Amino acid sequence: MNSFSVRCIFRWDSLPDRQAAHVYEERITLWRADNASAAIELADQEADRYSSESGAEFLNCLQAYELAEPFDAHGVEVFSLLRDSDLEPPAYIGTFFDTGFERQRPA
Repeated sequence: MNSFSVRCIFRWDSLPDRQAAHVYEERITLWRADNASAAIELADQEADRYSSESGAEFLNCLQAYELAEPFDAHGVEVFSLLRDSDLEPPAYIGTFFDTGFERQRPA
């Protein structure tokens, strides 16, 4: 199996001390899978669980990257960033993650 990182985007509207209308979370997890589509499916399922347990809204934005070396981790969060923004979800994703200039292929 290969190793993948998958980035998922969430929106938090119930966090205190926010500086804008919304707080967005970029969260990256690691997965062992046969291909990027399988890694995205695993991350999608985990994101749904994370969302329902935490109260964050999963925005169904997932991007996968195949790591150059195998990694002995599965379903582990390795990065999280919170950002305040007044942008609504489609504009936020379009501004920061899907501008049209990314060199990516559909899953």
